[in-house]
Amino acid sequence: MKKTFLTLSLVACAAAAFAQNKYPGTPPEVSPMPMKPEMTEIWNPEVATVTPGKTPADAPSDAIVLFDGKNLDQWVSAKKPGGPAPWKIVNNDHMEVVPGSGDIKTVMKFGDCQLHIEFSAPDVVESAGQGRGNSGVFFQDRYELQILDSYQNRTYRNGQAASIYKDHAPLVNAMKGPLEWNTYDVIYTAPRFKANGLIDSPARITVLHNGVLVQNNTTINGLTLYIGLHHYPDAHGDDVIHLQDHGNKTQFRNIWLRKL
Repeated sequence: MKKTFLTLSLVACAAAAFAQNKYPGTPPEVSPMPMKPEMTEIWNPEVATVTPGKTPADAPSDAIVLFDGKNLDQWVSAKKPGGPAPWKIVNNDHMEVVPGSGDIKTVMKFGDCQLHIEFSAPDVVESAGQGRGNSGVFFQDRYELQILDSYQNRTYRNGQAASIYKDHAPLVNAMKGPLEWNTYDVIYTAPRFKANGLIDSPARITVLHNGVLVQNNTTINGLTLYIGLHHYPDAHGDDVIHLQDHGNKTQFRNIWLRKL
């Protein structure tokens, strides 16, 4: 009889406790101390200050300026490793692809980053499809954000301007005419790899094309190959940004990057 009474008492205590807190692991309905506003305020460390550019094209104070129209010191030739970038500077304002000279790559290597880049198709409209104003910006020397004159120029949707080449089409076509400048503002998250070299989390990218969202935290499925399925063949770390010579006189200006 005593055993039964003890068991009933324990059950009663447990029921009372459960009544006070119906869902174990959550705060009780009545806090032992009344909450005050300052209890959820975080003061330190203070958020770092960054001075924004005067216009969206201008680099903020913590950015690395990769090209400002003056020189190509931050770039080298991909065709002749370590050699000077072979593209030409026009009017101390922009650089222009010299067709056949090869791609150019940054001297520095990057992973997660915010990139601002402006580009324009050749002034004279020639050819069509992939032959019109074609170039590309490659993150970590592998993953291409397509540059193309897609203004009234039809091609395959995952190969037009602002596509992740042969991977994801842009949400919309926000391309301006050939005589105007376009902007890409990009947030890029590099892929992460496991200790055994296999992919842990793929690269992701968000792109604003002329202020219009065209890639929304998009997963990059691997190397943006011209032929074949995209995949991550091997682990890698930070690597260069590179711009493509696709045989068109595509132009670039105001290129800056923030490491994230």
